[in-house]
This record gives sequence, C-alpha cells and structure tokens, in this order.
Amino acid sequence: MAEDSSDHRVRTLGVLGGGQLGRMMGLAGIPLGLGFRFLDPGADACAGATGALEQAAFDDAVAARAMAGRVDAMTFDFENVPDSTARAVEEHCPLYPPPGALGACQDRLVEKTLMDELGVAVGGYHAVSGRTDLLEGVARLGYPAVLKTRRFGYDGKGQAVLRDAEDLERAWQRLGDAPLILEAFIPFAAECSLIGVRGADGDTRFWPLTRNVHDDGILALSRPGGFDSGLQQAAETTMRRLMDHFEYRGVMTIEFFVHGGALLVNEIAPRVHNSGHWTIDGAGCSQFENHVRAVAGLPLGATEMHSQALMFNWVGAFPDRAGILAVEGVHWHDYGKAPRPGRKIGHATVTADSRAELMARAERVARLAGGRFPGLIQQLD
Repeated sequence: MAEDSSDHRVRTLGVLGGGQLGRMMGLAGIPLGLGFRFLDPGADACAGATGALEQAAFDDAVAARAMAGRVDAMTFDFENVPDSTARAVEEHCPLYPPPGALGACQDRLVEKTLMDELGVAVGGYHAVSGRTDLLEGVARLGYPAVLKTRRFGYDGKGQAVLRDAEDLERAWQRLGDAPLILEAFIPFAAECSLIGVRGADGDTRFWPLTRNVHDDGILALSRPGGFDSGLQQAAETTMRRLMDHFEYRGVMTIEFFVHGGALLVNEIAPRVHNSGHWTIDGAGCSQFENHVRAVAGLPLGATEMHSQALMFNWVGAFPDRAGILAVEGVHWHDYGKAPRPGRKIGHATVTADSRAELMARAERVARLAGGRFPGLIQQLD
C-alpha cells in the first residue's frame, strides 16, 4: 500500500541536550515513528537510551551544524543554547521553538522588559550592572528582594534573598561579577505553571494550570487543577500573547505567582517543563508527545486530564521503589541518571478517579518517601 501523500516528511528529530527532558521526548516520539539524535557534552547523557548520542559542547557550532544536516528538524531540552549554535542549526534545518523565543528567555531582564512591552503583569524589578544600581534598586523596591543573575540560574541557583544590608553585601560578593537583576519579593499565595503547545498550523492547546511546591529552590510536587476558571483563562491569554509574538511552535511553560487573586509572571521556559511531567500519566496527550508532534508538523493531541494526578520529583536519591509501587495508581519514571545531591533523577505520578482518593494515595506515598514530603504535601491539599 502506498504511503499517504499527506503524511509529513519529518522522520528524524535532533535535540540540543540529552537530559531527562530529551529522553522523554524520545520515549514519546518513538511510537509515532520518529527517530532521534541528541547532542550533549556528556558521554553518559540519559537521552542516549532513546536515540543516537553525539558528544559535543553546546557551543560547538560545527557539531551542531553537522547534526542539523542529518535530521529533518531540531529542538532543544534546555534554554541556554548559545545563539551561535542556534544560528548554525538554522543554516541546515528548522529549529523549534523559534530562536527569538529562546533568546528572550535566556536573560531575565530581557524577559521582564518584553512582558512590560506586551502588557503582561510582572513583579517589580531593577537592572543591576554595578553596586550603585543595586543600592538604587533596594531603595526603590525595598526589603525583602531577590537578587538574581540575568542568565543561567535555575533550581534556585544564581540567586539570593536580601532581607537586610548584611544579606546585600554577602550576595554582592557572591554574585556581583555577573549581570544581575533585582526583583521585588512577592508574598504569593501559590506558585503555579501553565504549559501550552502551538502546532505548525497555529492550533493552540493548554493543560490545566498546575500548582507547584518547591523545596530548597527545586520543584518537589506538582498537582494540576484546583484553580478557578478565571485564573486559567488569564494564564491562557498571557501565553497566547507570547506565542503570537514569537510565532511560536512547540511547548511553552510560564511560571506564575498567585498574588492578590491575580497572576504575576515569574519566568518563561520555551520548552517542556518539570511541572508538566504528570501529563504522561494524567492527560490525553503528554507535553512531550505534543511537543514532538508540533516540531514534526503533526496534528496535536488532547490536553484534557483523564485522571486526577499529582507528581513527586525525586531529587538526589530514590525512595523505596517497591514500597511506593505497592500504592495503587503510582507510575514510576527512572531517568537512568546516577544519583547525586541536588540532581533530578526521576519522578512518580499518582493518579486516581477523585481528588479525595488522589490525596489519600499521595499522602501514603509522601510518608513512604519520607524526608520533607509529608509536610510539603499539605501545601497541595
């Protein structure tokens, strides 16, 4: 039987980055008939289990250009891809999401400025290129405030909370060599994220707004749903504005603070996101599958929840796998990474038919996992 002429011609995707996000793209795309190639500095990058792994530095434009010549389209699993690498890729094949979104999200000051230009609400901020700027920013925003590097910080890295002049001096000594931004401290009622996807034809879909709980700056728990329709609609409106601005294609994530009953944008990630891992087991189509569908030019899948869901992030070490898998509704995901402090090595998603059943199961998992999970999970109930 001849192949349907409407079938899209993308057969192999290249991914800049070979971490767990790339690995889960591969796991989602292989059943669709897609092949994968990953570029990563690490010879043991965990995405290599799902495709060909090519070892090279992310700023190696020659290696990126060579990979681009061997695939039909490319994407990335982290946002700190150098601009020179993105340009080298585009010489040979399409790169999605578009480099304009990639560049804007690499610099917190550029990101905040763009939000202002688009009329999107953000907390107060002040550019810091020297100690005088920092003092001016504190005078304008007041204590407490958060001093952050403009680039490369994630999972609580590259930032410090300033509560007084002593904190300011310590933070300046630690961070002052890099371009910085001072942000007002937001006494938020909740942290949440919206993950959405825009396809090649402009079709745009969203998963439910997800409540997140962090521990020491790293995501610990995520539970979708539970926010009123007004906040969901506001979050979707913000994301549509950004996607239209960038002529976007692929998955986008926006992290918000809920403050005073409204949403303030905290950060934007032009990629699949840790807080959306629950979609693998709790939604009609996961963020990973829809991302590779969008990049490959395929129709998008349904984003509605088919089960109540709650995700546990495993950081540093695994809890008792056998004990936790004995809990009904648990789905375990091991990234194939060597455990070490502060490293994301896996997650588990708990699913159930009702919110009450979900929380009962999740509280049992929290007790078995131990550590700070029994206290943290109370923030989601």
